[in-house]
Amino acid sequence: VHRIDRDTSGLIIAAKNDAAHQALSAQLQDHSLARTYECIAAGGFREDRGTVDAPIGRHPADRKKMAVVPGGRPAVTHWEALARYPGFTHIECRLETGRTHQIRVHLSSIGHPLLGDAVYGAKKPVPGLAGQCLHARRLRFLHPATGEAVELECPLPDWFQEILRKIGR
Repeated sequence: VHRIDRDTSGLIIAAKNDAAHQALSAQLQDHSLARTYECIAAGGFREDRGTVDAPIGRHPADRKKMAVVPGGRPAVTHWEALARYPGFTHIECRLETGRTHQIRVHLSSIGHPLLGDAVYGAKKPVPGLAGQCLHARRLRFLHPATGEAVELECPLPDWFQEILRKIGR
């Protein structure tokens, strides 16, 4: 029903039949399907929470990348600082839209690329981290058959918790 980036851990929704797929896709379209991520971003945020409302489209010079560009598709990411560390911030992101690489592009565009993100952030690898430090933590949606509210949560993986311990030292 939706995708997560390569090297992003956590939850995704897969439909078992076409009717479920259509119902869940409709929730994605009307923004009633809620997706919450946790990540570690470079630098310290001045505010405790904020919103990045910036259109995303293909990068003008590198067609393999996305970027904040005039005329791109609308994209909104709400973020909140969960913990602050020297040089990094552990944040929660809630997506209002679902563009390709949205969190990675938005945070990089405001000067806070994700730890380990070789595409939109620092090019040097982080020991013990394969890819960006991004985890799909929670999903909330209406069950396509019963209409009941469903909330799923996936705890932070061990490697993510270990990175938090390391940067907290």
